Amino acid sequence: MEHNVPSQEIWNSLFYYLGMKVVSNNKFSERLKELRQETGFTRQQLANKLNVSVRLLSYWENGQRECTFDMLIALSNILNCSTDYLLGKTDF
Repeated sequence: MEHNVPSQEIWNSLFYYLGMKVVSNNKFSERLKELRQETGFTRQQLANKLNVSVRLLSYWENGQRECTFDMLIALSNILNCSTDYLLGKTDF
């Protein structure tokens, strides 16, 4: 039996097109900034850990752009929280 598994690119696209409504209606940007500050990271330090620009991280924190699925997972690992918490689906 053959299983068709979507590529990471497809998952990222699905997250972007289907999930952005969820992200934009939730507290992603607020929680990202709050968690970054609570963990003591500057924007520069967190951007370096994620290998992204400070400007991009700033866009995420200000709600001007949303991150990819891969970045969401990386953020949850670095900030020691669940992706559901970052997306505003849970309060813990």
